[in-house]
Amino acid sequence: MGGMDKTSTRSLLDRMLGVFADVHAGEGGTAVLLALNVFLILMAYYVLKTVREALVLGEGSPELKSYLSAAQVAVLAVAVPLYGRLVARFQRMRLINVVTLFFAACPVLFYVLATLHVRLGIIFFIWIGIFNLMIVAQFWSFANDIYTKDQGERLFAIVGFGASLGAVAGSRVANQLIAIGVYQMMLVGAAILVAQLIITNFVNRRVGGKAKSSASPVASGPPKTSGTNAFSLVLQTRYLLLMGLMLMLLNWVNTTGEYILGSIVKDTVTQTIASGKAAGLSEEQLIGDFYSTYFTYVNALGLLLQLFVVSRVVKYLGVSKAVLILPVISLVAYNILVFYPMLRAVMAAKVAENSTDYSVNNTVRNMLFLPCTYEEKFSAKQAIDSFFVRMGDVLSAVLVFVGTAVLTLSPRQFALVNAIIVVGWLMIAWQVGRQYGVRSEAARRPAPAA
Repeated sequence: MGGMDKTSTRSLLDRMLGVFADVHAGEGGTAVLLALNVFLILMAYYVLKTVREALVLGEGSPELKSYLSAAQVAVLAVAVPLYGRLVARFQRMRLINVVTLFFAACPVLFYVLATLHVRLGIIFFIWIGIFNLMIVAQFWSFANDIYTKDQGERLFAIVGFGASLGAVAGSRVANQLIAIGVYQMMLVGAAILVAQLIITNFVNRRVGGKAKSSASPVASGPPKTSGTNAFSLVLQTRYLLLMGLMLMLLNWVNTTGEYILGSIVKDTVTQTIASGKAAGLSEEQLIGDFYSTYFTYVNALGLLLQLFVVSRVVKYLGVSKAVLILPVISLVAYNILVFYPMLRAVMAAKVAENSTDYSVNNTVRNMLFLPCTYEEKFSAKQAIDSFFVRMGDVLSAVLVFVGTAVLTLSPRQFALVNAIIVVGWLMIAWQVGRQYGVRSEAARRPAPAA
């Protein structure tokens, strides 16, 4: 960056990162800082997520968690338009600083309330669901705004590795920190958020505080936005609406797939104990043993895909085709489960689906905002990455309720329903890829003479 190009002398860092992505001279430092930034965001989330589980299960029940997903959608319906108003009023860094400091202050407030013996399970569960979606979406909005389309397509694979590694490391750190106390972990999460905000401000200064899009605001004036409500902006823009529907269907399928996996695991463990093959282990221990192995496979494969596959997929297939990879994998996976709904098959299907989602798909779907305006990158992205994603959870909850309480569907039949939904998801993803190509081509055309 900073005027350098690929033909300039590349630093040792640039050359080292070149193993994983096409890094031009001077780009490595910013890419690593952005990766560290999102690494800390995910670490903060997993530290606070551990607190969430302790509070909501300690004060409520597993069923309560399902009901609270609907409450998160209701809160997002209010929070997303409010965020859109901030996008219209504040410059990029002021927006990020205000929003991040608000979320960093919340755990401190919760800690104070906890010392006063206030029950926090429900409110903390809802808050962290909003925090996770909005802060992560805001980070990727920032990354989209400081990179050109070409840079984003080449370098997001490195940035995305920070997110993958942060999820893994965050889980381990949370496991070690639990000894200091659940409420004290709230303060740790807040401190990590402040640390990543410092990095964000440093990166902004490093790139000169400039956006790579001509539609983005400059430091000297107010943002040039339409003032359109975030949801209206999505509904009125075909490309954005297609992305929202794509993510909603993705999450619907994925969450229902987790239910299918859990159902088959539960049945398999019950049969293992009944047959006397449990080796003295309890039901909880057998389930825990399975999921620890499952998460290890997902995270390990996801990290490998992020490091060695993502950049090459984007380079050789392009974003327009890469966005189809996950729905194709899901379509194959759930069709297999229709005919072979066994534990090994469903585990392999979910490992393939989730590891691809957390690596290839997560990076590519954030690239989709590269040819967007400032308002679309910040305001509309919040609506898409938060509200539409949570709506997928709600649709899955409705499907599971109807499928179990009314229709008594088997895991095989749930897999068939998922396969049908994936067909719709695949068709929409294809349209999203086409629209991305159209927008990218339009962005390459020279501006008309005044």
